[in-house]
Amino acid sequence: MNIENLFEYNMKYNRILLKLSGEALMGNMQYGIDPKQLKAYSEEIKSIYEKGVEIAIVIGGGNIFRGLQGASQGMDRVQGDYMGMLATIINSMSIQGALENEGIPTKLLGGLAIDPICEAMSRKRASDYLKDGKIVIISGGTGNPFFTTDTAAALRAVEIQADAILKGTRVDGVYTSDPEKDKTAKKYTELSFTEAYEKKLHIMDLTAFTLCQENNLPIYVFDMNKKGNLLKVIEGENIGTIVK
Repeated sequence: MNIENLFEYNMKYNRILLKLSGEALMGNMQYGIDPKQLKAYSEEIKSIYEKGVEIAIVIGGGNIFRGLQGASQGMDRVQGDYMGMLATIINSMSIQGALENEGIPTKLLGGLAIDPICEAMSRKRASDYLKDGKIVIISGGTGNPFFTTDTAAALRAVEIQADAILKGTRVDGVYTSDPEKDKTAKKYTELSFTEAYEKKLHIMDLTAFTLCQENNLPIYVFDMNKKGNLLKVIEGENIGTIVK
């Protein structure tokens, strides 16, 4: 069914992994989850789901807790990282609830399996759910300390054989420098992995970036906060930056 829809609507991608930051869920709040932002994201995701795209989602936990932040304050790094993984599960549950409210079937999997909240992540399980027309939300990072949700996103995308990672941010692509601080920063429309590495552009952490490069997995960076942008990416509009 999804493949037929793709031919009908001329979509660029069949199966994608959408990477969102936990901070993005804060909206205009200082911490936690903004219901308005959550609904806006669920509507964006619904717009591409209705076109037949198979969607997996990985979201960070920075709006609740970061392992590195805890370690910098004297907390045990391993303990802090597991706390961060639990934060991603909370955020994933919130996305799941918002999508279910839109009438979209979902499955929540996790690097950490928590019965009855989420099943253990496996490649076959995730792929089967995607083929069945469900959005798969993959929480709990890699299930191991010392790895970021960027790395988890890259790993899961490779596992499910996604066509690309769509990295939704608050900036409309990759720039020569931080456009929020440097008004002269110039935007890239396309970069090779080698160029991005040599220019020290911090698109994803090095482990995640290397995993994408070794598996020829493109990364598309775009502004997720602008209504309609996710659908534009899926339809092939050049509104962000692709690294491949």
